[in-house]
Amino acid sequence: MITYLFIFLAVLAVASALAMVINKNTVNSALFLVLNMVSLAGMYLLLEAQFLAVIQILVYAGAIMVLFLFVIMLLNVDEEQSLFNKFRIKYFVAFLLGVGVFSQILYSIGSFSDTLPVVSEKMAEMGTVEAVGDVLYTDYLLPFEITAILLTAAVVGALIVAQLKIKPATEE
Repeated sequence: MITYLFIFLAVLAVASALAMVINKNTVNSALFLVLNMVSLAGMYLLLEAQFLAVIQILVYAGAIMVLFLFVIMLLNVDEEQSLFNKFRIKYFVAFLLGVGVFSQILYSIGSFSDTLPVVSEKMAEMGTVEAVGDVLYTDYLLPFEITAILLTAAVVGALIVAQLKIKPATEE
């Protein structure tokens, strides 16, 4: 079952990456990138790295993609002319290379065996939230606290700078 789920997520990741590159609409390309990041998070879950999967969704698919979409909409990119009018030989070579890669993937899946490498007990606990929290709050407590203080000071400074200062008009 895990093997089939991995194959599904891998095909989804490759297909969404190709759709992102091929698509002419920039907003749709950004949404395909989100789909790619979600499929990568699914692969992290299959590797039992829950913390990395959650960070992949929150940081990359959430915050970074909001910034990408903001920049895309801010720039107001117009429709570009078709790329297929130029460099037709490059597309033919790319198509042949794509067919070669796809045939290798099909060959790999066709000759698939159920032998997986043995994962040690220590390696299975590396990506969990408990393992990251344990290291963060024991070995790296001082840098973590310093970073928290610096970020809090930056937020307070940004709020003070962004405040609109309205002075009451004085009548003389």
